[in-house]
Parts: sequence; C-alpha cells; structure tokens
Amino acid sequence: MITLAISTPVGRMVLTEEAGAIIGVTWSEEAAGEGSPLLREAERQVGAYFAGKREDFELPLHVEASALVKLVCSEMRKIPFGDTTTYGAISKKLGVSAQAIGGACGANPIPLIIPCHRVLGASGLGGFSGGVGVETKVALLRLEGAAGLLI
Repeated sequence: MITLAISTPVGRMVLTEEAGAIIGVTWSEEAAGEGSPLLREAERQVGAYFAGKREDFELPLHVEASALVKLVCSEMRKIPFGDTTTYGAISKKLGVSAQAIGGACGANPIPLIIPCHRVLGASGLGGFSGGVGVETKVALLRLEGAAGLLI
C-alpha cells in the first residue's frame, strides 16, 4: 500500500492507494509515505474541492468492504455537491433498514471522496466517522452550501 498525508481545513488526512486505486481516506496523525502520482492527483483534487473549485472527484476508487457497504457507497457517489439525502431514502431504494444504511455509511472506507457527509438522519444530522465527527460533517456541508438545512 502507498500512502500520502495531506493537510486540509478539516484536519490531516491520509490517503491510501493499492493496485492503482484509492482504497482509503482517514483523518489521522499516522506516519505516511511519499505518495504516488495518483495520490498527488487526489491531493490536488481535494485541495481544489476545499478551494471551491471542484465539486466532484475523478479518481479510481476501490471499496474493500461488504456487499452492502459497496452498494451504499455507490448510492452516495450519486449525491450531487450541495445536495443531501437521508438514510431512510437510501434504505427505501435498497430495501434494507435505515439503521443498516447508517452502519454502511459509517463503514465507508473513502469518506469525503465518497460523500457520506451528504447523508442525514430523518430528524437530524446523523453521525460522521471522519475527522472530529459531526463537526467535520457540518464543515463539509457548509463548504458545499448545504448549511441552510443546519439552521
């Protein structure tokens, strides 16, 4: 595995690549490697996202997870920048419980790039497993202009 640490407005992130695809994004202070051309491109795209110059990511991804997590990740990738959906809406679409969808969102191995921050609870924000939790989710939603729903 190849890693690269990057600084973002929501904390230090470590990007992980394997076999030519990004397989992980974590908020971490762990030691990281020198990166690769793919991870440096990911760093460039993440930087552009935080600068307000990019709304989506064009990177090869490989979700190493259960079948449900893969399905939910596929659905999350369809949520446009600045939009949100709910665990319940994805639940209805996939025919599994909203709680299972919440668990799958929390198991997303590539947060931010696969936008799990855009999935909310029926009556609140729901959780977020990246960064410092819900505060990071709120920061990402504000960056995307979805903060109106937070008021």
